[in-house]
Amino acid sequence: MKRQLKKSVVYALYGISFMLLVGGIALLGFATRGSGKDKYSYVSKGILDYEEKVPVVSPSSKINRPYTDTGISIVKSFYDYQAEAKEQEKSLIYYEGAYMQSSGVSYSRESAFDVVAILDGKVVEVKEDETLGNVITIEHENGITSVYQSVSDITVKQNDEVTSGQIIAKSATSNISTELGNHLYFELIVNGLCVNPENYYDKLVNEL
Repeated sequence: MKRQLKKSVVYALYGISFMLLVGGIALLGFATRGSGKDKYSYVSKGILDYEEKVPVVSPSSKINRPYTDTGISIVKSFYDYQAEAKEQEKSLIYYEGAYMQSSGVSYSRESAFDVVAILDGKVVEVKEDETLGNVITIEHENGITSVYQSVSDITVKQNDEVTSGQIIAKSATSNISTELGNHLYFELIVNGLCVNPENYYDKLVNEL
């Protein structure tokens, strides 16, 4: 006759077996974490949790022309002291019986065209001048200033922040150069000196 175990003893054996199983799994997990501690300890922060964030490096600004329309030509060049006499004559402005050297470039087209900012910057002055026509002056980085004369339909005001290529006015006329008709007279100033804009277009600001 076979001897049967009491139910209480069976339950006790099941309980002991379950506790041993749980304990074994816990020990195995602890041992596994311990062995991989050095391997994964360097992952201490999320991608966006670093206190020191490194900014994305963007390319330096490029100096653009003060217009984007086609069919525009130069009708009065920048006066170059090193140019030949004939070229210098073409860069003189005659007004009220006197000749003046052109410190900028006059761009013209039969019909009015959009005038745009050559770089990001801040408008420091917008004024009406009886001789020069309306004038917009914008300061940019690295000691660069751009001046737009003989314009109309101005869309900016003093202290406005502008972006490169933004339309700021339209070409118009001025009393100092009535013979040029519709045009934009543009000056580029670098570190306090007027320079020939034609030599600076498409250059990066950090190359100046």
